[in-house]
Amino acid sequence: MSGHLRVVARVHAYPPHHNAGAEWMLHEMLRALVARGHRAEVWLSQWSGDSQPYDVDGVHVVPPQPGRAYETTARQASVLISHLENVPGAAALARGYGVPFVVVCHNTFELTWESVVSGSTTAVVVNSEWMQGVAEARFEAAPFRPGRLLVVRPPVHPADYATRPGSAITLINCTPTKGIGVLTELAARMGERQFLAVRGGYGEQQPPDLPNVSVVEHLDGHRMRDEVYGRTRILLMPSDYESWGRAGVEAMASGIPVIAHPTPGLRESLGPAGIFCDRDDIDAWIKAIEDLDDPAAYRAAARRARARSKALEPTPDLDGWCELVEEVGSARASLR
Repeated sequence: MSGHLRVVARVHAYPPHHNAGAEWMLHEMLRALVARGHRAEVWLSQWSGDSQPYDVDGVHVVPPQPGRAYETTARQASVLISHLENVPGAAALARGYGVPFVVVCHNTFELTWESVVSGSTTAVVVNSEWMQGVAEARFEAAPFRPGRLLVVRPPVHPADYATRPGSAITLINCTPTKGIGVLTELAARMGERQFLAVRGGYGEQQPPDLPNVSVVEHLDGHRMRDEVYGRTRILLMPSDYESWGRAGVEAMASGIPVIAHPTPGLRESLGPAGIFCDRDDIDAWIKAIEDLDDPAAYRAAARRARARSKALEPTPDLDGWCELVEEVGSARASLR
């Protein structure tokens, strides 16, 4: 396309201070736009650790500003993007200023869809094929259907995460919903094993105080390869809900086997590489871990993980995303 777009995202938090799957998905999507010559700006709605604007991989991040600086910027945008709790406010601005509006949906919760089916939504991005089915069902019963629905699986570039695996059994984000109770019980019953509990970017963190559990503080995503996956032999994902499960895909880049509760998202993301156990069946988790003590079984699981990582190479999804933004952004420019 000719000309560069000004893409503005309105979100509550962003790396490096807030590192969760939703934020890193959006960051990779914006980074792809920057690589194609566009300007990507993130305007935060909550205070973080910076009072001055900063850049992350070419994406310009602006902390909350006094006055109407964000509203003025939104009015000048080629495309406005939002997700999670900032969608209603961004939708209202997009509608008032006539700016194309793209919503990125990271879950299937009721609040996700309330503003998506408003008349100001140009396009909706969902993070998995099963979520696409949920969205289609929602749109069937809604008075308004967004013009475009696109699947962008949370982009993970394998080269950013691939490393030599370590020896620990790891869980990322120490909340009850992510399964910290499972890790705690496993560590208590498998005292000879070393576990790693990584504090997450949201939720009540409850890492256990056990001698065989090392606790890692919340990390900038750029540090995950060396400080988490480089120490990990097996990744645990006993989440009660995952719409996708980015951490599992990051781990598979290093051939790290992932044992997971079979949510629809984890079944889709991990595919044939996943080892699935019900989060309430601790004995099954112990057996799955012990099965991987066999070197041949571990090598086979590692091969499946690397193959799945390769199959999820994000370039096609990111190309489709960039083309969507360029299409709606160019239409906006032609009307000016």
